[in-house]
Amino acid sequence: MKILLMAVNAKYIHTNPAIYSLKAYAGQIVDRQIDIVEYTINHRREEILSDLYRRSPNLLAVSCYIWNWELVCALLKEIPKILPQTEIWLGGPEVSYHPEQVLAQFPMVKGIMTGEGEQTFRELAKGREELSDISGIVYRQDGIVRTREREPMELSKIPFLYNDLSAFANKIIYYESSRGCPYRCSYCLSSIDKTVRFRDLEMVKRELQFFLDKRVPQVKLVDRTFNCNHHHALEIWRYLLEHDNGVTNFHFEIEADILSEEELSLLARMRPGLMQMEIGVQTTNPESLQEIRRHGDMERLREVVMRIRQAHNIHIHLDLIAGLPFEDYDSFAQSFNEVYAMQPQQLQLGFLKVLKGSHMYDMADSYGMQYLSMPPYEVLSTRWLPYEKVLCLKEVEEMVEIYYNSGQFRASMSLLQKVYPDAFSLYEALAAFCQKEGYMANAQARVSRYQALMEFMMTTMLADREDLCREVLTYDYYLRENVKSRPPFAPAEDEEIRTESKKRLRAFYIMEEAEYKNLPAYGGYDSRQMSKMTHGEIFWYPVWEESLTPETKPWEEPAILVFDYRTRDPLTYEARTVFV
Repeated sequence: MKILLMAVNAKYIHTNPAIYSLKAYAGQIVDRQIDIVEYTINHRREEILSDLYRRSPNLLAVSCYIWNWELVCALLKEIPKILPQTEIWLGGPEVSYHPEQVLAQFPMVKGIMTGEGEQTFRELAKGREELSDISGIVYRQDGIVRTREREPMELSKIPFLYNDLSAFANKIIYYESSRGCPYRCSYCLSSIDKTVRFRDLEMVKRELQFFLDKRVPQVKLVDRTFNCNHHHALEIWRYLLEHDNGVTNFHFEIEADILSEEELSLLARMRPGLMQMEIGVQTTNPESLQEIRRHGDMERLREVVMRIRQAHNIHIHLDLIAGLPFEDYDSFAQSFNEVYAMQPQQLQLGFLKVLKGSHMYDMADSYGMQYLSMPPYEVLSTRWLPYEKVLCLKEVEEMVEIYYNSGQFRASMSLLQKVYPDAFSLYEALAAFCQKEGYMANAQARVSRYQALMEFMMTTMLADREDLCREVLTYDYYLRENVKSRPPFAPAEDEEIRTESKKRLRAFYIMEEAEYKNLPAYGGYDSRQMSKMTHGEIFWYPVWEESLTPETKPWEEPAILVFDYRTRDPLTYEARTVFV
């Protein structure tokens, strides 16, 4: 019997650990051919159908999520036409909470595996038990039958998924050291799993060592709140510190305000770039936090983020959610400003998704929520936030992605913020400008984004400081880009000063060729090669200083800065700079 586990991912770099977990667990005892196939939502339906036909499974099990449900729905209508004998089963969060409705909508589907699937799939794949004896399924048999709920399993019984990494080349590796979440956030499906289970620590260490030995670029732990058990978190973080290979990066989702002093001390010792921390703030509005059943300590959160940021060794990712109950436009702006002030490397402005099975889904009507009928079920409006304001926040989100999260405009945005009352007002004004000028409708080349920001600057209180604006943008540009063609927004160069600076740069590179004092990463290269591999630029203002303001005066003599692209900041990817 041929069984095919099918996933449809959002991007090529993603994988679906759920189907690998199902196969790994079932493969221990099932003497049947179980294969895995992964597509993306960008595949054409015809491509997927033709591939499924060539595989011709007897049983097809499809993993269903909000990002693939529309495509899966379309495929379900076509699969029986080409594979009429194939038995179709579904699983995953998109079908687990209203399975009877799904079966009523899709008569070609035999059944649905609800909730945790490893044991359920193994029993189903064996094909020896009566369906009525298998826990955790809803199936079609003289009507629709629901069996008893499946009990949570011991996490350490699931085999390691990644003994063979050939299927995961150039893809993100996902790893699970715990399952479930102790918190009850009303918008999250993890709150339904009322038990938190941990994989055996010695087993976790062996498996993480496998990734370290293979020098995997990144491992993303999918634990919902990795540090909810302090001993578990400390042991793993201590192991990673002691066995760091200098290459692999580990991503964790944590609750920052519960980090202990011992954990913070340990984290401060990590290699820059070893870890990323994703922290869900969601909102700073106390009324909203209470309503969504989050009870974090906001002052402690600020303190912890500040301490992690000051160590400059861990990439910090903070999340906000727009559309929560009791959060209006002004309240969200306040939440944005408070989180922005924490200065994370990345600030994700997300929009509430009203997920089936969540408490938020049950409460949506009482909140006056309108949301998309199809995935991703994103909020359109609430009693507190009209659709018009949701659209405004969408535009702000795009500006945050381009001009903050890209990390390419750090100095420029810092300067701009000083002419606006707060950060939200800046991004709101920038969004309005880009909408008016048509930049929202067209994908921009990277250099065009700098030019658009230059044009925006000339509409602000910086309009009479064009020379300063051009310099700060040029500095941001060369921090990331080693290009020899001069960008259009760069300051005009005085011929005499340009000639003199070339002489100074030439002398600098000749001196470096002799001893590599300032450019140690270029040992073995001659002066001409170093001049091509780096970039030298004249500056009349200290644009790299946080103290830079619109009132900053130019120097009497310019400074020359060399951008060293072989030595980059592991957190920001900015080039190291050297004064000539």
